[in-house]
Amino acid sequence: MASKNFHLDDFIAGWIGGASSVVVGHPLDTVKTRLQAGRGYQSMVHCMLAIYRKETAAGFFKGMSFPVATIAAYNSLVFGFFSNAQRFISKYRYGDGRHPCSMLDLTAASMLTGLVSVGLGAPVDLVKIRLQMQTQMVRPAENFQLATSVPNGSNITVRAMHSSSQTLYRGPIHCISSILQSEGVRGLYRGGGAMVLRDVPGYVLYFIPYTVFCDLLRPDATSSPHPCSIWLAGGLAGSISWVTATPADVVKSRMQADAQLYRKYKGVVHCIMHSYKTEGAQVFFRGASVNAIRGFPMSATMFLAYELSLQFFRSF
Repeated sequence: MASKNFHLDDFIAGWIGGASSVVVGHPLDTVKTRLQAGRGYQSMVHCMLAIYRKETAAGFFKGMSFPVATIAAYNSLVFGFFSNAQRFISKYRYGDGRHPCSMLDLTAASMLTGLVSVGLGAPVDLVKIRLQMQTQMVRPAENFQLATSVPNGSNITVRAMHSSSQTLYRGPIHCISSILQSEGVRGLYRGGGAMVLRDVPGYVLYFIPYTVFCDLLRPDATSSPHPCSIWLAGGLAGSISWVTATPADVVKSRMQADAQLYRKYKGVVHCIMHSYKTEGAQVFFRGASVNAIRGFPMSATMFLAYELSLQFFRSF
């Protein structure tokens, strides 16, 4: 399963942890996306009730099939790269890949992980958000009327589009195909700059708190952390990381939900300025409570499944 410095089992364990976390966290992820990129929601509870009333319980699971398949792969990349990056840094600095990493080493590995993760994470997040936002994204067309001129100069209504009978995408594959046709490969990376701003510091505040909490909760330096300690440390790390990443996450969500047909943001800076001017500074903390709540069970599940999977693989 592993060479001297490269371990494949980290990637497999990361895949298992990622798949487990999606099932736990997707409903609240949908609420978070609607709060950040949609309009008309007064609070987290109001958003949840609105989704349930208009779309039933199925509305909370919109776009879930794609994340189950792809976020598992994304977390495989994240955890596999992070763990192997630590070993390579230790090999480079201390001559031994098994040498414990310092906080500086962990910070470097975390930042590199955040940077690399955008390559796969940006398209995955884009498709997920476009599918989650379908009822919001067609809204500008609700009252749109296609008019044509007649000889006497008056206008007659030819057709009106209604959001209740239209969806932009039939599923994740159709979503990817539509984006590629209309915007090219570059379109799949819309919001990628905001994702870099979110994930580079975000993973530092994800892996380091997890390491610190695990060390604090273990009985002694030589023992392995108990599963309950892993669960608690992972949950706390997830909440810390997601809450602090909320401002950049808001910008990323808005950029990615901004479909080409009704595009209003020219770039990351324009999105930040436009959001601030129209909705004030508080807009950048929209969804922070949801992030804090969903970050705990998602990350707790992810780290626990990852660590238990690693223990299983390395028991042979």
